[in-house]
Amino acid sequence: MQDAAGRGHLSGNGYYTKQCQGFFEKRYGFRRCFLTTSCTDALEMAAMLLNLGPDDEVIVPSYTFVTTALAFVRHGAKVVFVDSQKDHPNLDIDQLEKLITPNTKAIVPMHYAGNACNMDRIMALAEKHGLYVIEDDALAIDAYYKDRPLGGIGHMGCFSFHDTKGIQAGEGGMLVVNDEKLVKRAEVIWEKGTNRAAFFRGEVDKYGWIDLGSSFQPSELIAAFLYAQLENIDRIQGRRMEIWDTYYEALSPLAEKGTISIPAIPEYATNNAHAFYFICRSPEERTALIDHLKKNGIKATFHYQALHASRYFNGNKQANKLPNAEKYTDCLLRLPLYYEMTEEDVITVVEAVKGFYE
Repeated sequence: MQDAAGRGHLSGNGYYTKQCQGFFEKRYGFRRCFLTTSCTDALEMAAMLLNLGPDDEVIVPSYTFVTTALAFVRHGAKVVFVDSQKDHPNLDIDQLEKLITPNTKAIVPMHYAGNACNMDRIMALAEKHGLYVIEDDALAIDAYYKDRPLGGIGHMGCFSFHDTKGIQAGEGGMLVVNDEKLVKRAEVIWEKGTNRAAFFRGEVDKYGWIDLGSSFQPSELIAAFLYAQLENIDRIQGRRMEIWDTYYEALSPLAEKGTISIPAIPEYATNNAHAFYFICRSPEERTALIDHLKKNGIKATFHYQALHASRYFNGNKQANKLPNAEKYTDCLLRLPLYYEMTEEDVITVVEAVKGFYE
């Protein structure tokens, strides 16, 4: 942070912005990265690149954060919600094709807890129907599908560095553009609708307003904070995995008894330890467990509220027809998981969960 301030350039697209973008392009082989102020902004950029209109449809999981859908609604598209899998919060690919119409423009898979969706099947459907795939990688930094990094498979990928994420900068995000045809325009949108970047490269003699855009770039202070995290990504991820593994080993006996359900990580997916979660047997049980943990000084949380049943979409024809998304809304519980947790902290959580069920 001090070095960033000392460089005399605090607005966006300075030294540390380039360092962060270069880190992702080199480590994961992403075609082009654009650091943004949030994952929401990354999704907004993706929506702008699609040139959406009121007749266009975008397929989005119901069980996700609101901005996964909101970014496309804001640009005039209709979102079509798909249910989750019975055994995992990720979208149910078996239901995708029947939702595709001549108006469908894109599919937006969200990789819940950093566990990959089956991207081979999604990309095959997209190619068959001429669709874009925009990966919502808000939870998926340093996660892989088979041997490919998430964010590098779809036409675009959108990351979050919010302070609830494993690698964070308080706020922040990033758009990954893997489709070469979209790179040049993405840069213009990122530069507030101007060809300013081309001007600084000496490609034009002056720059001006040439397209849509907005103020998507974070300050250099945010980028510097993020880069310090990226320099330590292996250590941070290693510690998070240790915590995740401790939870899994200690609570597996409860899952074997059927007391709780710990969804299995698909064989094609890696685990980036973004979150440790399990499924309670009822909403009432989850509420009682959260209260029990709170009395023991432990903050456990539920997660997303299914978007198809939200107030904004009240009366939508899909309401009450996505049972798996509703199950996760009602019964999924997340335990604390952060880098600074000690082994004593983790065992305290485990013992409190076990004490509730015993």
